[in-house]
Amino acid sequence: MKVASTIARYLLGLIFLTFGLNGFLHFIPMQPPAGVAGQFFGALFVSRYYVAIFVMQLVPAVLLLANRYVPLALTILAAVIFNILCFHILMAPGGLPLALFVAVLWVGVFVDVRSAFSGLFQSRLQPRA
Repeated sequence: MKVASTIARYLLGLIFLTFGLNGFLHFIPMQPPAGVAGQFFGALFVSRYYVAIFVMQLVPAVLLLANRYVPLALTILAAVIFNILCFHILMAPGGLPLALFVAVLWVGVFVDVRSAFSGLFQSRLQPRA
């Protein structure tokens, strides 16, 4: 399981590093989406909000590839992946398979470091003495 988690961590890091850098360097040519998805992307680019989105992909990608602060990287990527899944489910279903693959990779890495998140899954707070 440790090997699978390591592979998932590297794949997740490479995917987000590639797409995060592509947001700034445009080395993967992409057609603008049509319909509501195109309007959504238009608003992101006009407002320059895309800079924050791509930075929030690059920083965790580097952390995952360096094997440093992996729980922090997973926390940041959880929000990014949630938004990617919502975008593809609601506006552009063509990219849903890659989005689901990334979500599965995230779960694979999460399972390996879940002990770092144990404090979040407590039903009651233990008072300090």
